[in-house]
Amino acid sequence: MKVLLRNPSREVELRGPLSVLAVLNRLALNRESVLLIRNGTLVPGDGTLEDADVVEIRPVISGGAT
Repeated sequence: MKVLLRNPSREVELRGPLSVLAVLNRLALNRESVLLIRNGTLVPGDGTLEDADVVEIRPVISGGAT
């Protein structure tokens, strides 16, 4: 699968199928600090990613009114 990371921008190839947690572990990323998006849809934490998937990993940004 192709994994597109933001901040810093980079592209990584991984062999699937892999669970979301396995992908994050291989990339040393914390599940609570990122969102995984496949085909414009958020992938749940218990999801499985296939070899043909293109996945974008974006950092979680929080904010709001004070």
